[in-house]
Parts: sequence; structure tokens; C-alpha cells
Amino acid sequence: MAEKKSKMQAASTQQYLDIAEIKYDTVVMKDGSLRAVLGVSSINFALKSEDEQNAIISAYVSFLNNLNTPLQIVIQSRDLNVQNYLDYLKKQEREQTNRLLKIQTAEYMEYIKELVSIGKIMNKKFFVVVSYNPAGDKRKGFFSLLSEALKPASIFRLKEVKFLRYKESLSRRVDSVISALMSLGVDVNQLNTQELIELYYGFYNPETVKNQVLTDIGNLQVEL
Repeated sequence: MAEKKSKMQAASTQQYLDIAEIKYDTVVMKDGSLRAVLGVSSINFALKSEDEQNAIISAYVSFLNNLNTPLQIVIQSRDLNVQNYLDYLKKQEREQTNRLLKIQTAEYMEYIKELVSIGKIMNKKFFVVVSYNPAGDKRKGFFSLLSEALKPASIFRLKEVKFLRYKESLSRRVDSVISALMSLGVDVNQLNTQELIELYYGFYNPETVKNQVLTDIGNLQVEL
């Protein structure tokens, strides 16, 4: 009985998520709109010369002024998990035959542990979300957004032919945004299906994802 109740609660919670499915490196929303997510590298702005800083600012202003599509810029901050690295060092220490290197590896491990204990070390990732809404990107009012938040989202079933046509339009926007971002001197890559699943799973399950590795979708088998 408890197991059945748990399944009902999980299904009920899922109804309130806006994502219908993730396929072909694209997020399909329940309203029929599409999203592509770009991973963007950072720039160490403080280490740039004054001329370089001014050039970056000018390029960024130009990027914003020339946007013809809505964008969402997301910064993800997570505590840096160094346990895997420490496990790797521990293995290296055990396999090390040189006594001096063995001691140095042990001391380095203690240094890392002490460094982490002093203060939180954050791992920051930067994303740009490019959207395409075939119904038009209309700004919704407060009461409309509140109503959507309080009731389960209805799934808009998107046929494959329409999906591919909409994805083509989204891809054109993505190419334009990538070109503009690269002119700023940053590295840009579009997240694939596996990376998108891991990203959104991490957003909704920040604690679980620390100790759980998701299965590669290429290894999944679907029974028909």
C-alpha cells in the first residue's frame, strides 16, 4: 500500500514539471515550445588588460543589442565534490613504489582536505537557453503564470513532422547565438540529449545527483 502511495505521489509531482520530453538534443516543453541549452565557458575578466576589458564589454553590449530572440542566462553553483579526486589520489598512493612520492601524495591529500574544510569551494557552470515557440513568444501576465504554477501542465502532443520543422527553426537561432557568443572569446557547445538529462536531473535533485550516476541513454533498452 505504501509503495502504491509513493508511486502516486511521484507521478503527481511530475505533472507539475514543464518538460514533456528530451530528444534529439532538444527539450520539448508541455506547451509545444522547444529549448536548446548551450554550455558557455567563462572569462577571467580581472586578468585582462584595460583595452581587452573594454573590447569584451563592447562586444557583449553589441551581442545584447543585436539579439532578435529571447534568451535565458543561467549560472549553476554547486559545492565542488572532491571525493572522487581524493579516491583517485588514495589509489595512486597505494600503488606508488617510491617512498618519497608516497609521502608527498599523502601530504597533498591532507592539503586538499584542509583546503576544502576551510571554506566552501564552488563549481560554477554557465548556460544559455535558446527557445523557440511556434505560437509566438508572448509575455504572460502575473495571474496567468500563477494559474499555471498551481495546476498541472497539460501536455501538448507534438507530432514528429512538426517537431522536426520547429527544431530546424530552433537550430537557426542556436547557430546565430553560438556565432555571437564565440565573438566574445568564449567556448560554446550545445548540450546533447544525455547532457540535458543530467543537467535537468541535477537541477531537480541536487542532493541525489551527488551520489548517483545516471545511466547512459545509449545503454537503455525500451521494451515495446
